[in-house]
Order: sequence, then C-alpha cells, then structure tokens
Amino acid sequence: MLNKNEARLRRSRKTRARIAEQKTVRLAIHRTNLHIYAQVISADGGKVLVSASTLEAEVRKAVGNGGNAAAAAAVGKRIAEKAKIAGVTAVAFDRSGNKYHGRIKALADAAREHGLQF
Repeated sequence: MLNKNEARLRRSRKTRARIAEQKTVRLAIHRTNLHIYAQVISADGGKVLVSASTLEAEVRKAVGNGGNAAAAAAVGKRIAEKAKIAGVTAVAFDRSGNKYHGRIKALADAAREHGLQF
C-alpha cells in the first residue's frame, strides 16, 4: 500500500508524462506548509521562463502569511502577469500530484482570471 507521498509522486509522474507528450509549456506548482511556488517551464522542460512565489517581497507585503488560499491567489495573479509579459498565454497545469482543491485550486483560478489559459 502506498503512503501519501508515494501516491502523490505516482500521480505527478503520470501527469508529467501526458504533458511531455503534448510538448507544451507547463505551469508547475510546488506547495509546502508555509509557502507556494509556481513556475512556467518551457515545452522541452529545459528552461524556467517565469516564476513566482510567496517569498517575493511584493507578495509578502500583500498577504503576510504564505500558507493560505489568499497567498496562493496572489501568486496565481503574479505568475499570470509575468507569463503575459514573457509572451506565454496557454499552459498545461502541472499540480505535481496534489489534489485540486484549497491552495492549488485558488492559484489556478487566479491565474485563469488574469489571462492564463489551461
């Protein structure tokens, strides 16, 4: 029987394999208890085009605590704005095997609202 982390890693491998077949830019998420990180990665997987996290000074000023849904929404807005500047409009959402609820969902919804297409 798989524990929680092994199950998450299995889900992430399946998702990344599907995204690699599509050869598209991906929005990868990493979540810890205190912070959330987002990166837009090139189609070949070799280069990070833009990134945002709750560690950035502008986001920290706006939200304070980096481990809640409001902080995740702020990161989603910021990553969408940076992606637009870099010329990226459509991405594949790589949630790293995390379930789609809470902070992951808040980040994705904010990125969609600010112009990023999944």
